[in-house]
Amino acid sequence: MLESGVVKRKIWLWVTLGLVAFVVVVVIATIAMVPLTSDTLRHRMIETLSARLDADVAIGDLHWRVFPTVRASGSALTLRRHGHNDPQPLISIKSFTVDARLAGLLRKRVAHVTLDGLVIAIPPGDDADSDTAKSGNANTAPAHAQATKPAGEAGKPSATPPIEEGVVIDTLDAGDSQVITIPKDANKHPKVWAIHTLRLHNVGAGQAMPFKADLTNAAPPGEINTTGTFGPWVPDNPGNTALSGAFTFARADLSVFHGISGILSARGSFGGTLDKIEVDGETDTPDFAVRLSGYPFALHAKYRAIVDGTNGDTILDRIDAKFLESTLLAKGSVVDAPAKEHGRTVTLDVNMDRARIEDVMRMAVKGEPPMHGALKLKTKFVLPPGENDVPERLRLDGTFAIARARFSNYDVQGKINELSRRGRGQVEPAKQERIVSDFQGRFKLADGNLSLPSLTFSVPGAQVQLAGGYALRPEVLNFQGKLLMDAKVSQTQKGFKSLLLKVVDPLFSKRGGGGGSEIPIHVRGKRSDPDFGIDMGRVFKRGDRS
Repeated sequence: MLESGVVKRKIWLWVTLGLVAFVVVVVIATIAMVPLTSDTLRHRMIETLSARLDADVAIGDLHWRVFPTVRASGSALTLRRHGHNDPQPLISIKSFTVDARLAGLLRKRVAHVTLDGLVIAIPPGDDADSDTAKSGNANTAPAHAQATKPAGEAGKPSATPPIEEGVVIDTLDAGDSQVITIPKDANKHPKVWAIHTLRLHNVGAGQAMPFKADLTNAAPPGEINTTGTFGPWVPDNPGNTALSGAFTFARADLSVFHGISGILSARGSFGGTLDKIEVDGETDTPDFAVRLSGYPFALHAKYRAIVDGTNGDTILDRIDAKFLESTLLAKGSVVDAPAKEHGRTVTLDVNMDRARIEDVMRMAVKGEPPMHGALKLKTKFVLPPGENDVPERLRLDGTFAIARARFSNYDVQGKINELSRRGRGQVEPAKQERIVSDFQGRFKLADGNLSLPSLTFSVPGAQVQLAGGYALRPEVLNFQGKLLMDAKVSQTQKGFKSLLLKVVDPLFSKRGGGGGSEIPIHVRGKRSDPDFGIDMGRVFKRGDRS
């Protein structure tokens, strides 16, 4: 889940870096073609970039020399989307330098390019493919138009000369750069990712570009290191642009997500095309904790995902997680939330075939888990965006079964043992009883409240059928249902009490006959001190119907 946001941000970086690389290639190609004054070169460069990128381009100062080596330096290069009133340029470069040798230029090679103060501002409202597609189509539109001109127009001069094909930059460095995503809501702060170092090799048209980048992720904050290759850029269909590589994500602080905490690290590999990136990775969080309980435990997960780099939507093909003595399998998606909400919605189908109920309870209750036993669980998991704690936003809807459960509290387990004995008509306690319980039912979790519309609890000789709910934050129970026993009520006591209860045996007899008892009950109050009792109002109503 968390990884999808990290992958999306790296993809935005790769897509926009393709555009930055194109800008630099145009700068170099223009320098090589137009050995004029700096001012003439500046105007020619603006014309070329504006036409090729269908963008509004501005350049501050521009200076160049040819001896002893070729060097061009400039400042305040900005590129804005044509026809858009964006508050920030799509790309801005505080200063840049281009270093080459005349012999290298003859071979269309540039030794080194340095970008200082690179800022990539991703605007709201448009998908990445719309921006890059505009740039990509603009790159090739003039050349395509010239190639398809009618014969009578072939001799007319082109307003913009075609870019020199095959210019290659040996090394491109951009340090202390930023990638900014601007939210639609003007009241929200933009998210900023700081790129500490970025280096690309063999930057040019028609070939893959090796890259290495170190950056700080915004949420959760942590260090991302990634290496790989990007390209060649496919201007007519950017989604078909290839990329591959590996990444590590270190020291990510999960406490920025309300309700959970821990330091996450991740590693993995990716490959494919921008519109279908296959990612294989794994994460480790040695101290994961949910605020409700505060209990830290190790969480390890492997995942396989398919990411659409043009919009960031992620299909989670498989998640295989392990914590404590439990395992979890899941699949689902991470997609943009509806337009009125800010963030992304995580939807999963979760299957826990080999799990322990005490492991799950450690996330939700403080101290020792009240129950131990084998757990099987299937649920739909939905986590919408929001500012509330994760348990308050989380939505669950599923079924569960707990086998051979025992309660941690000695008094509670003693009452379970007694229930089983009396349900079987055994009044005297047996020595060293080891009564285990079985649970099954349906559940729904929403807004911090756990609803159990169907809960069955069984021990030898008795079964409890309940419906109700549990409020997680105040830890309050509210259930009602019935107790079914193999024995009659009078058989649960001895002596004079047993004789007296024979009078009410018919009142508690099981419906449909078959012997045994059916007693309306309730379970209410705080989890630490629940009130188990007979629901006398329902008993009398039942008696009236009889």
